[in-house]
Amino acid sequence: MSGLFGDEPPPETGGGELPAPDGPGLFGDALPAALPAPAYRVLARKYRPIQFADLIGQEAMVRTLRNAFAIGRVAHAFMLTGVRGVGKTTTARIIARALNCTGADGQGGPTVTPCGVCDNCRGILADRHPDVTEMDAASNNGVDDVREIIEAVRFRPMQGRTRVFILDEVHMLSKPAFNALLKTLEEPPGHVKFIFATTEIRKVPVTVLSRCQRFDLRRISVAELSAHYGRIAELEGVGIEPEALALIARAADGSARDGLSLLDQAIAQTQPGERVTSTAVVEMLGLADRGQVFDLLEAVMAGRTEQALAITDNAHSRGADAGELLTDLLELVHTVTRLRSVPALRDSQDLPEAERVRGSALAERLGLAALGRAWQILLKGIGEVEQAPDRKAAAEMVLIRLCHLSDLPPPAELVRRLTEMQQSGGAMSGPGPSGGGTRAVANGAPRMQAQPEPVPQGQVLASFRDVAMLVAERREATLHAHLVHSVHVVRFAPPVIELRQEPDAPRDLASRLGAVLSEATGVRWTIALSSLPGEPTLADQSDAADGVRRQEAQNHPLVRAILDAFPGARIEAVHDSSTDNYGLPAQAPLGEDEPDGFDLVPPDETPDEPADLWETL
Repeated sequence: MSGLFGDEPPPETGGGELPAPDGPGLFGDALPAALPAPAYRVLARKYRPIQFADLIGQEAMVRTLRNAFAIGRVAHAFMLTGVRGVGKTTTARIIARALNCTGADGQGGPTVTPCGVCDNCRGILADRHPDVTEMDAASNNGVDDVREIIEAVRFRPMQGRTRVFILDEVHMLSKPAFNALLKTLEEPPGHVKFIFATTEIRKVPVTVLSRCQRFDLRRISVAELSAHYGRIAELEGVGIEPEALALIARAADGSARDGLSLLDQAIAQTQPGERVTSTAVVEMLGLADRGQVFDLLEAVMAGRTEQALAITDNAHSRGADAGELLTDLLELVHTVTRLRSVPALRDSQDLPEAERVRGSALAERLGLAALGRAWQILLKGIGEVEQAPDRKAAAEMVLIRLCHLSDLPPPAELVRRLTEMQQSGGAMSGPGPSGGGTRAVANGAPRMQAQPEPVPQGQVLASFRDVAMLVAERREATLHAHLVHSVHVVRFAPPVIELRQEPDAPRDLASRLGAVLSEATGVRWTIALSSLPGEPTLADQSDAADGVRRQEAQNHPLVRAILDAFPGARIEAVHDSSTDNYGLPAQAPLGEDEPDGFDLVPPDETPDEPADLWETL
């Protein structure tokens, strides 16, 4: 058979390919030596899910859709909402294939597991199916655009079984456009399905939401993203450290697509055959190392300004942004606060190892009041950094502020100290806002000191509680935490103390405690370890005393009357101004009787300060 213009057709070649031309190009130029290599497909497109089973983190939605296809109860309109990159558009395309799949033999019906090889599946995968219309509502948001959809709805499918209209970012439609779509959306023809996707569900009119079956795609957890990226890296033949995977997953903020883009970037900046390290990812993202963030939080909460600024300088020199550093610190404060509030989270496998180990240790030492102050300061400070001409300088000012306010006592403690000072006419001792000094009143004028004053030589520390308070005032937070939670006093005979340590206490606790006491008092102390049981820890004593106070408050007639009058009310906490920092009755001076505890005002008397009673509820 001759060619189109009467010439001989080219000879057949293997694979149906034409022979390589041997002459010049059409315009006389030389032909390329070889065809260009196919364009690289980024990981986010290469590993886009094509089946419901491939979706990660969306088990509830997948289960509902599977059941709907199994029993033939597929809705006519879906509303998919969630943050960017969680799979909204991908889910819409999978639904479109599931509705139009005919199976490998061409005889199949709607299925929850589209084959991927039939003409309909291949056409939808290639974005060229005539019955699947995907429209970006951000740029096609007018009434005329919606009218085109309404006109197309009237026609039956040309190739597939169902016409599917996918509207991405549907919240961008104008109000008239929404109104024009309502009637068609409420009663569409049987061969039409609508799938809407949005990141701003609150901007979608309720009249539209009421006509759709809604699915909220949740953020994907860090653990799920790390495992997913690890599998993809293995398929790509790339070695990557688990810490690097965790950093990428955390930076993805619940978005699988964002994380894949970051993984692509991390692989690209590594030499072929080399392993992607956490250091490289930290530099790529402009983040501070996670260990540095923990070090920074420990430094600011202990008031060590010089160390905090040194950590900041080191992070800045490695490319970490000052605002991101404070954001990481804010996120860590939130994590530690959760660990403090919900101790069961310390065993959760969803948290990285650093959060479980170092975060739990910080949660043991830091109180909720201190963590709450740190949160407020950092939250305000991040806004200051964004507005400052020098971001690093603004961040340093925030950290210095944190260091000097880290040991500020809570308002209730300040009131107690002021009351004691007024009653005694003396000084108010304890950590001051200068970051560790004591505030004293002499000749009517306040003075500030940079270092805690040593206990005068010869002064006797009356109890082990006094020793613990002294250690706290000396800014030894870790040692103080172990004295409260991990030490049982066997014998207290200053300057000799016999202790039994819990297994989690550090081995050098005795030597550290002796050094602190000797430095503070000018007297050599002997700290001996014993195997005898000893008395309960200060923490256990505090818990027991709190239980007694709660029971007394519970049994008081006036409190019982209040609880009966307000169903659902409960005693949240019992505050006793006569107790010390450990919730134990204040110790009486030598020669005086111990206080009897606290008493509520009898029900037949009017209290002088009724607010004290309400603080117990």
